Amino acid sequence: MTRKGKRLTLIFGALAVLGLAAGLMLFALRDNIVFFYTPSELAQKQVAPGARLRIGGLVKEGSVARNGKDVAFIVTDKTKDLDVAYTGLLPDLFREGQGVVVDGMLQPGGKFKADSVLAKHDERYMPRDVADKLKQQGVWQGEKK
Repeated sequence: MTRKGKRLTLIFGALAVLGLAAGLMLFALRDNIVFFYTPSELAQKQVAPGARLRIGGLVKEGSVARNGKDVAFIVTDKTKDLDVAYTGLLPDLFREGQGVVVDGMLQPGGKFKADSVLAKHDERYMPRDVADKLKQQGVWQGEKK
């Protein structure tokens, strides 16, 4: 085999190994690539307690209960609801009926313990997946002109 042939064989072998490694990583991360779940998707997936997740949806009207820095509220996608508990200061724009993305851990019993809460400032800030799901369900407010 010539020197050029050996070099090409080495390059193709290295590319094959890199391709295999990338394929294995994507296969292992296939369920974790999603940025967040809606409460309906979370119920369908039946995620085990203790899993770290991001949940997106609307804060249900009349669901916010404050006790000092402890806040309990419900995130909904108008199909399923998810009870959320959070300790800390909420964003100034957090309110009932508005979009929210919470990051935290699913607890036994189906409650969600949030580590952080992100509130939207208007419809354009809503994550695209949440906005699309709300449009499909007919509850999207739409852009105000």
